Amino acid sequence: MHKKNPQSSTRHLKTLERVISKAGVGSRTDARSWIGAGRVRVNQRTVQNPDHWVDLDRDRITLDGKPLKAAKRLYLLLYKPKGYITTRRDPEGRPTVYDLIGDAGAWVSPVGRLDLETSGLLVMTNDNDFAERLTNPDHKVPKVYQVKAASLLTEEQLERLRQGVELSDGPTRPALVSRLRDGPRHTFLEITISEGRNRQVRRMLEAVDSKVLKLVRTAIGEVRIGDLAIGRWRNLTEEEVRALGGTHPKQGRRL
Repeated sequence: MHKKNPQSSTRHLKTLERVISKAGVGSRTDARSWIGAGRVRVNQRTVQNPDHWVDLDRDRITLDGKPLKAAKRLYLLLYKPKGYITTRRDPEGRPTVYDLIGDAGAWVSPVGRLDLETSGLLVMTNDNDFAERLTNPDHKVPKVYQVKAASLLTEEQLERLRQGVELSDGPTRPALVSRLRDGPRHTFLEITISEGRNRQVRRMLEAVDSKVLKLVRTAIGEVRIGDLAIGRWRNLTEEEVRALGGTHPKQGRRL
């Protein structure tokens, strides 16, 4: 077992789990499972400790006997339909977003979540650094939603949403909120938030004494869902990847 401390070395030291997940061949959960199952070897020795330190400049890592290589980075935009969950498998047998991207050609995972009843733009990638940037609230990447409220909302209610409302896990950041139109019984609005809390927009509407009847995410940062058909996916363009702070596959990367 390595005794090296990454804090005292100038070499490229990372944990084995981190190296595998960063390669883009699977999630961190996948990596831990593969390591525990004895499928990973370092310098021809089986290692079953996911926290084992490896030196990227010197150590040779294999998965199922094949050298570990950085997978080609994929950045997908999926129009998630309502009724689909964003996990790989569901014990209840509900459809998942993976049923829609079977022809993507490589492992990818969702960047953030959209709950069962929410539809719209979902980015999926095997670039974990890119995913971290989009989901980390410190980067304040805006997410845009269109909402059908269960009631007619007053200007006072909209202003409360703009200023931030108190939720069980603390106050929300100020949001951009615009009224799109009013129907006989419902307000349709667009709301832009820079956080990604669980069911945040739904909880915000409940905090101003209303509910969400329909919720669609239409944009993340400068990337909009456009005319993509529901249930379909496409690759993000080079410009879109860069706009979201990523590096396009053409530029390459190291593990």
